[in-house]
Amino acid sequence: MTTPHINAKDNAFAKTVLMPGDPLRAKFIAENFLENAKLVTDVRNMLGFTGLYKGKKISVMGSGMGIPSIGIYSYELINFYGVENIIRVGSCGAINENLNLYDIVLAQGACTNSNFADQYDLKGTYSAISSFDLLKKAYDQCINKNLPVHVGNVLSADIFYNADSQNWKKWQAMNVLAIEMESYGLYCNANKNGAKALSILTVSDSLVSGKETTSEEREKSFTNMMEIALNIG
Repeated sequence: MTTPHINAKDNAFAKTVLMPGDPLRAKFIAENFLENAKLVTDVRNMLGFTGLYKGKKISVMGSGMGIPSIGIYSYELINFYGVENIIRVGSCGAINENLNLYDIVLAQGACTNSNFADQYDLKGTYSAISSFDLLKKAYDQCINKNLPVHVGNVLSADIFYNADSQNWKKWQAMNVLAIEMESYGLYCNANKNGAKALSILTVSDSLVSGKETTSEEREKSFTNMMEIALNIG
C-alpha cells in the first residue's frame, strides 16, 4: 500500500517508529544504530528506514516541521501501515530556568496554540497526553543512565517567529517546560486512532539563558534520546 505521502510497501514499517523532525536525523539514526537498515520511503525526501536494533525490528522516519506535517505522517503510519508506537525524538527550546542544554524532556502532555483538535468538534479544550507506558519506560531509562531528565508539559507552537517575542513568558508562568512544534498533533492522532505516542526531546536552546546548539549538533549529537527511544521501542 502507498499513500500520497508514503511510498512504502505493506509491512515495510515496524510496529514502533521513531520520528525525528529532520529526515537527515532519521538517516543518521538508521546508519548509526540499526543493522541492515533499508530505505522504505522517500516521497518528498521525507526519508524512512527499517532495520534491526538488538535483534528487534524498528523503523525511523522524518516527520517534518509542525503539527500539520507530523499530523499527516503519523496518521498514515497508524491507519495505513499498522504502526502501534510512535516516539518523537526532537529538539526543544527551554523556557524553564532549570533546564540546561542537552537535558532530556519527556513530554507528559502538550499544550498548543494550534486549532488541530477542532476537527473532533469537542465542546471544550482537549488535553493531549502521552502514553504512560512509554513515558515510564523512558523515565526509568533516564534514571538508570543518570541522565538529567524533566517530565511535564510542553508547548506545541504553530509559530516559530512570533510577532510577540515575549509570548513564551506567559506559558512559562503556567510551568510549561519547553517549546517545540509537533507533539500535540502526534498525541491527538495516537489517542484518536488507538496507538501509543511519546515525545522525547533534547534541549537545543534556551529562551531563558540565550544559549543554543548548532544545526549539526542537533542532527548528530543528540544520541542519548535516540538510544532511549530505541530501547523502549
